[in-house]
Amino acid sequence: MKTRCVFSTSDLAAARIAMAAAQKAGIDDGDISLVAREDIELERIPDHLMQGRNDFYPAALRGGACGGGTGLLLGLIAVAIPPLGVTFAGAAAITVAGAVFGSWIGELVGFDVPDVVSRKFKDEIAAGCILVVIDADKEQLAVAEPAVARTGATPLPFHAHTVLT
Repeated sequence: MKTRCVFSTSDLAAARIAMAAAQKAGIDDGDISLVAREDIELERIPDHLMQGRNDFYPAALRGGACGGGTGLLLGLIAVAIPPLGVTFAGAAAITVAGAVFGSWIGELVGFDVPDVVSRKFKDEIAAGCILVVIDADKEQLAVAEPAVARTGATPLPFHAHTVLT
């Protein structure tokens, strides 16, 4: 499991220096991303470095889990009521349908919800800072974090385990 940490930089040049330090410390390109105000993003940050700005995937997983759980509960209730004539296979189908529907609704909702980094550091982003987000194993972060901090990037109070990176 990877851990996500976030650094704040004053401009794109400082963000590039911080990214280079992370890469030199052994962090893969795909594990480094940037978050910035939309006007800054559109003008100066390459698309491949931009982090997803919404909660799409986590919301889909939460929706699938809740929908699947609800479908399972309803399926088992339907099995327990003899006049309905639902079999265990029918209960399984209801569970799958609930999970699919829950994931779909979760995706729709999650698309409009900002990701956790954007929500937590919205003031930094609004002030024009560019955030450097690194996802790595603990061993890699132990080497990369001091290296990135030495570039002048400010470590922000955020360390979270990531499942979807």
